Amino acid sequence: MKGNDTILLFLEEVGLIGRFTGKFLSQWFKPRYEWNELLRQCYVIGYKSLPLVGMTGFIMGLVLTMQLRPTMLSYGVESQIPAIVGISIIREIGPVITALIFAGKIGSSIGAELGSMKVTEQIDAMEVSGTNPFKYLVVTRVLATTLMLPVLAILSDAISLYGAYLGVNINGVTSAHLFWMQVFDSISFNDVLPAFIKTYFFGFAVGIIGCYKGYYSTKGTEGVGKSANAAVVVSSVLIFIIDLLAVQITELLGYN
Repeated sequence: MKGNDTILLFLEEVGLIGRFTGKFLSQWFKPRYEWNELLRQCYVIGYKSLPLVGMTGFIMGLVLTMQLRPTMLSYGVESQIPAIVGISIIREIGPVITALIFAGKIGSSIGAELGSMKVTEQIDAMEVSGTNPFKYLVVTRVLATTLMLPVLAILSDAISLYGAYLGVNINGVTSAHLFWMQVFDSISFNDVLPAFIKTYFFGFAVGIIGCYKGYYSTKGTEGVGKSANAAVVVSSVLIFIIDLLAVQITELLGYN
């Protein structure tokens, strides 16, 4: 019976998230458009996340290169490190790691912020005053996460590759011209386009889950903490699921 109850709760949760997503899509196109709030959220969600994303990307590129070098050296293909690191970061590691960092920082922040507004009845007050809280709070945040994560992923990839360049030069000397030439020679349009497109879905998943968990938070301050935690966990799982689906779709379309 417990197993059946768990399945039913899971299906109910999926249904509620689906309905919440449908409400977002229906509200998206309806005026009034909250441009000022959207721009503010893009600044908060995008610009203020850049230092953490950039630092993570730099360390990721540096460590990946340093860990890869001994293995490549044993096979006598050390010269191929820039190409391998470039493909790995652009196609998979960069977008996914950036999305997970984004989910941890922004997903929890949105869940906690909307959750605290819910339990303190600020959302109810907005409805009473004639403001559309869903439009103002949810639509702007989901659009901001959807638009900003691809930008952050591109910047993270660039910073990661710079970290990889420094990693290559720790135990050797490789000119910047040679490093970047090897990186870009190994990357094609078919590598960049699928990786870029899936970051939009990553950002949408983080935004919609964070808003859903926060918007329907209950049980006071305890519920706020649970909403923030659930937003990170669920959005992280969704990122892996979307990534898996993206890989399968790109293979079917012949992008790999």
